[in-house]
Parts: sequence; C-alpha cells; structure tokens
Amino acid sequence: MKGQRAAVPRPSRVRARSAAIGAFVVLAATVPAAASAAGTQEVDAELRYVCALPSGRQPVGVRVGVRVSAAFPDRVEAGEAISPVDVTTTVELPADAVADLTALEAATARAATRLTVGVAQDEAAAEATWHGAAEPAALPGAGPLTLTATGDVPSVTGRSDGDLTFSAGNLAVDLELGAADGTAAGPGTLTLDCSPAEDTPKDGLLATVRVGTDTAGPSGSPSPSGSAPKAPAPSSGTPGAPQDRQGDRAPKAAGDPPGAAADRDAPPCRYDDAHPPTPASLNAYVTGYTNVRKLKGASLLPPSCMLIEQGNPVDGPPDPEYLIFDTASTADFHYEGRKQTPPFESTFLTFGFTPVTATMVLEQTGPITIDSRIKMRWSDFRTITDTYVRAPLVLRVTALEVNGTPLDVGPGCRTETSLTSADPDPANHPGDHLVLYGRGEQDLGLPATGYLLLSGGSLSGETTVPAFTGCDAGGENLDRLLTASVSGPGNLLKQVQGQTCSIANPVFGDEFNAPQCTRDLQPYVIPVPER
Repeated sequence: MKGQRAAVPRPSRVRARSAAIGAFVVLAATVPAAASAAGTQEVDAELRYVCALPSGRQPVGVRVGVRVSAAFPDRVEAGEAISPVDVTTTVELPADAVADLTALEAATARAATRLTVGVAQDEAAAEATWHGAAEPAALPGAGPLTLTATGDVPSVTGRSDGDLTFSAGNLAVDLELGAADGTAAGPGTLTLDCSPAEDTPKDGLLATVRVGTDTAGPSGSPSPSGSAPKAPAPSSGTPGAPQDRQGDRAPKAAGDPPGAAADRDAPPCRYDDAHPPTPASLNAYVTGYTNVRKLKGASLLPPSCMLIEQGNPVDGPPDPEYLIFDTASTADFHYEGRKQTPPFESTFLTFGFTPVTATMVLEQTGPITIDSRIKMRWSDFRTITDTYVRAPLVLRVTALEVNGTPLDVGPGCRTETSLTSADPDPANHPGDHLVLYGRGEQDLGLPATGYLLLSGGSLSGETTVPAFTGCDAGGENLDRLLTASVSGPGNLLKQVQGQTCSIANPVFGDEFNAPQCTRDLQPYVIPVPER
C-alpha cells in the first residue's frame, strides 16, 4: 500500500476559529460589526438576473433583484492581495417562485449561493467563486421571499499596474427545502441556475480597484463605469507568442492548491448528482487502525470518504457554570456510490503460524450519527467538546487466502450483525453499532486540541466482532474458521478524521489560512493513521 501524504499543518488562528465556531455562535449577535477602514470603497450593487425556476424562466427579484454588497480597497500595490470583506448576496424570489416552492409542500428554505465573479486587468482575466450561506427562512403565505447569504471569498492579486475590475457573472442558488414537521420537502434540494439579464446595470460591474501607479497599463484600463473587458480567445499560434502569456498576466485568484488531481493517494470524495450537497454539507477523509485481539495484530483502514450533514446547535441542559448546547449531525461513507469503505487487505498469522490474508470492506446498515456536546465555562471561556460517533457497520470479507491458497468465500461472507460497542446512553441509542469517542478542548486565545467535527482529530473506541455467516461458497463452509480466528470482544480502534471541507463556504487557502478544500471541492487534507 502506498504511504499516505502527511496532513497539512493548520495555522493556530484557523484551528482556534474552527473550535470556537460552535461555542460562540450564540454570542455572535452581540459583537458589533467593525467600522470600515480608511481607503475602502463600499459596494452595494443592484443587479438583475434571470433564473431557471420550477415554473420556468422569470426574473428573480421583481423589485430589488439580486443585490451584492462588499467592501473593497480603493488602491493596492502590484502583487498585493485584494480581499473583499463583509460580502453579502441577497436574492429576492418573486411571489410566483415562492408559490412553486409551497406547491412542493415546503415550509422553509435554506439557501447557499455560488456567484461567479469575473476579474479583469487590461486584456487579461480570471474568475473567482464567491460562496455564501443563509439562515433557514420561513416561506411567506404570499409575496416574495428574501434570502441573505454571507461568507468569506477568495482574495485576488493584480500582477501589474492598472485598474482591476470585479464583475458579477452567473449565480447558482442551492435551496434545501423543509416541511412544517422538520422533514425534507419535495425533492429535498433544488438549484436555481441564474444568469445576468441583458439590462443588468453596468454589465454587472461591482468594483474597480487601482493597482500600482495612477498611470493606466499599456493596453488601457477598464473604465469604472464600463464593463469588464473580455479575455482574449486561446491562441493556436506558436508557443511563446504574446497571446499564450495570458495566464502570466491574468489576475490570480487565491486558492489554487495542488491536490485536485485524480491520482491522489485516496479515493475521490465529492458530492455529485446522486448525492447533491446542501448548505450544511461537509466532507472529510477518515483512516485508522483496528486491533484484532485474537490475532495479536492490527488492520489498517485506508483513507475513506465521509459525507457529513452538520446539524444545528440546540440548547443543552442548564448549568450555572457552563453555557451548553448540543449538535446532532449525520454521515455516510461514500465509495463508488455505495455506503462503504474502499476494500482493504490485512494479513495475520492465524493460530500463531498460518498466514491468512483477507480483503474486507466495512458496510453501513444505517445512518452514522455524530453527537457533540459543547460546554463553555463562564469563568474563563474554556470550551470542552465531547463527541460520540455511532456507526452501524458490518464487516464483509470479499476474498480470502490461507497459506497462499485462495479460498472462495462467496458474495455473502459477513458478520452476522454490526460491530458492537458498549453505548454510554443505550436508552436513547438502541441497537447494534460501533461507538467512537473524542474530546476537544480550547482555552481562550489558544489553539484547540483533540477532536472537533470541523477540524478533525482522533477518536477511539473498543468493539466486539460478531460471528461470521454466509462464507460457504465453493462447497466449504468457512464461517467457523473466520469466527474462531477473528470474532470476539476487546478490539481497540483508533480513527483519525481530517479537516472537513465545507461545500457552501470552501477555504482554498491563502497567506493566512491553510487550504481545506481542493478546487473541485474534495477534502484537501488526507489524514495519517495513528497507533
């Protein structure tokens, strides 16, 4: 097996921010917004879009359309990053569109936005994607619905002197629909694909930032009141011709980390049409070791993809010393469209002398749940997060070789039930399942340690492997051999989860933050197993 890439170290401020997201969410409303710094320009652009809605194409936002607001610097030096702040995308769905959603028996909508922003300087151009997420909104009985999404956006660097323009392009609005009883409504999720209307003001121009000197570049600069220039068509001429240097001159959007290639030492881990993301979607890789007590050895779980739906925090039990709230999330393994790990191979000495090599997978028999309790102490704001992961997983054997001789186990060779653990709360979590536990801790102003759902870390547990069944192809029943060799209690596990990638608000990395997502929205970090 190939060695896995080491996890990318995360700067202290990133780890601290991830740990504090849950603990301080209830305090966020009390923190005033920072005043705009000198030398900034406040942008509040009212745009017009046409979107593909359930009832057909019609304008979005009869009155205000799509409004984009942000703060940009007035001027920067060449090579200096431009980081728009306070970015907000507001979409007003007209009454007809809201009626289409209520016809699907939806009572609430939660939105995530993806705005393509064209960045141009002279004749060179690039694109960036601005992601935003909105709080769930109740659908009105009549009239329009306003959705306001906020989020961080990638920085952009102008490589030479001259005006650099930002222009709004296509917009996608991902809607998660909920029924009145809290379940999913209609299709669950749908996406509105929107394009700028022909009469959108200034062709979608958002801002113009002067880069370098006051003198325009050799090819001229876009006018603040005009539209962004188009990028020249790719050249088919001789390599090295001026047209072929478009990429050298183009403004550079931050967040082009390596790792999006298909040849990474991990299976693909991305959402797709069959598994569409929601505004609460995360993905991450997990890996680790499982001891097999009877065989006095350990089996390696290779990097496996997890698709996670993060839950909303709710108030926990009252405590005079702590602010407490709970978060219930769900997850699924994802491998080639199935809820299982990739196949993994382990070799042991059965009965102390016979080498046995088994190829196995872990398969889900139900949803994986992730329950976190966050406790913030009022006296010093120390935060403790206890997380329990409960996973109903059967162990399936797909191939077996004993002392170099292949044995046919057939297609149904598996444990009779899920791997089991002693659950600390069996009344609320009945049934057979594996339990893993992790704790994260953070002192105010210091990096977090341990396990947190967003930033990952180590989880541990102990499991009983049930007896095997169905291993009887080829005329020989191997159930008893596998049960005698492997099944039994006291098998220790240690799982490592990597940093999650937030699909609605991906972090591609910049001078301040380590990358969390590849450009194609896979987890950037591939964790390394720990013994």
